[in-house]
Amino acid sequence: MDLKLQKGSRSTILAAIVLGIMAIFVVRLFYLQIIQHGYYVDMAKNEQVKRLTIPAKRGLIYALDGSGPVPLVMNQTVYTVFADPQTTKDDGKIVDVIQRVAGGNARSDLAGLLAKKDSRYQILATRISRVQADKIKTESLNGVGFQEESVRVYPEGSLAAQTLGFVDFSGTGRYGVESQLNDRLTGVDGLLQSVTDVSDVPLTIGNNNIDKPAINGDNVVLTIDRNVQSHVEQALADGLKRTGATRGSAIVIDPLTGHVMAMANLPTYDPAKFNEVQDAAVFNNGVVSAPYEPGSDVKTLTMATGIDRGVVSANDTYVNTDHIQVDDRIISNATLGQTGTITFQHALNWSLNTGFVTVAELLGDGRSINRSARDIMYDYFYNRFHLGQPTGIEVAGEATGTVISPDQTEGNAVRYSNMSFGQGLDVTMVQVAAAFGSLVNGGNYYKPTVVAGIVDKNGTFAPAPVAAPSNPVSKSTADQLREMTHVARSTFFSNVDKPGYYIGGKTGTSQVSKNGVYSDDETVGTYLGYGGGDVSRYVIMVQVSGDHKALQGARDALPIFTDISNWMLDYLKIQPKG
Repeated sequence: MDLKLQKGSRSTILAAIVLGIMAIFVVRLFYLQIIQHGYYVDMAKNEQVKRLTIPAKRGLIYALDGSGPVPLVMNQTVYTVFADPQTTKDDGKIVDVIQRVAGGNARSDLAGLLAKKDSRYQILATRISRVQADKIKTESLNGVGFQEESVRVYPEGSLAAQTLGFVDFSGTGRYGVESQLNDRLTGVDGLLQSVTDVSDVPLTIGNNNIDKPAINGDNVVLTIDRNVQSHVEQALADGLKRTGATRGSAIVIDPLTGHVMAMANLPTYDPAKFNEVQDAAVFNNGVVSAPYEPGSDVKTLTMATGIDRGVVSANDTYVNTDHIQVDDRIISNATLGQTGTITFQHALNWSLNTGFVTVAELLGDGRSINRSARDIMYDYFYNRFHLGQPTGIEVAGEATGTVISPDQTEGNAVRYSNMSFGQGLDVTMVQVAAAFGSLVNGGNYYKPTVVAGIVDKNGTFAPAPVAAPSNPVSKSTADQLREMTHVARSTFFSNVDKPGYYIGGKTGTSQVSKNGVYSDDETVGTYLGYGGGDVSRYVIMVQVSGDHKALQGARDALPIFTDISNWMLDYLKIQPKG
């Protein structure tokens, strides 16, 4: 009986042990297959699924050469040479080869970099060419590898540098078009993902297989005409040398489309050597990013407002005493002596402040710049001519400037009297040039743009449609103002223009405010004008300035305009009358 009981106990114990072991296996399997399922699936994917990012190519940037695109910014493949110091063998040979082949692109302390045996990655040279990389590869250097990358190259050198911007070492667009259109130019990286066997052979069947091609960035065509841009830059450089100005900007716009044909700023830089620039201010495009008080150029807009509202015309008269009082302020003309009963055309010819303060008064009750007059001026300046607000031009860093509303305390009669002749407001050159374009093209405001279209994947230029214009003034108003500016230029400067063409414009000499006080020894000279025949074909605006330099529109900026204008007449093959 004891023996049977003993045998039964051993069987029971053995069965319990077996059941216990089975329970352990079941629990373990449950833990592995259920609780840790996701972990092991991920581990398997990491071992079986191979991922490869396919980088998108950054889009090229083109200018126009007449009507067809030519490259301004291209991509070039270069290589970074690196080493794994733990696997290199003949460090002396590596140093010799890299120094001999890479030259100035090699790092300075190659031996020191290779001596860092606790490191697995050290850069030995950057931005070497394919030819240089191939020469290094022929040396069969153990532990040395190559990384391919793309850099921007500029076939036209520094042409239109501030409009283009540059791409930094991280591949991000900075300044200009490169920054503003960075997303369009960058494109979208692709992905190649495949399930493989133990030998890394891709399996053709599998839900984890992905073949997503890269979407390359847009190849953008700018409205900049390389020939116009080149001449404008040279004319601006010559003008600065002649006048002693240290800064200059110029813009050329097609008033029939809003296309910017040239946009230049001096001093400039080479975008291929952006890292060597000492003063980052040179990266900014002053045409769009530097608000200033435009001075007498704005008198054209004030006159257009008065004409459009029916309160004044070119041949209407007023009594000029060279001074006019607004509230507690006395406003004087810069040019004295044109006194008596004179026409508003005469006031524009001689740029008399009193004439345009009078226009502002006529917009109200005829005696003061009341709230009604200020509301009308604000509507035209801000809402219709788009001064003091961004134009939306596709260049990074566009500033808005400021046009004070009559709703603000500062928007009083004195402020608006100053605004009538171009002080008391801050605007950019592109804002003024675009507004002026609407006064010489029949009353159509076209949003300024630097994007003409794209070059598609077939290499065909696909122009972007021209946006519909707004109409700040009537055609009659625009035609009258165009004639007034033609008369104003012809009165003093007709002998400098090519005969047989219809040229007009307005000088501007504006004060510079420093710390809230107008400087006594510094002014900005501008000239704003147009040219063509029966139809205006271009608007040109030129600005020159310099610290502690008194520059004038007629003396310093106008000759630069004339240089560009006469050249444009030939370049556009505009036929003279008679």
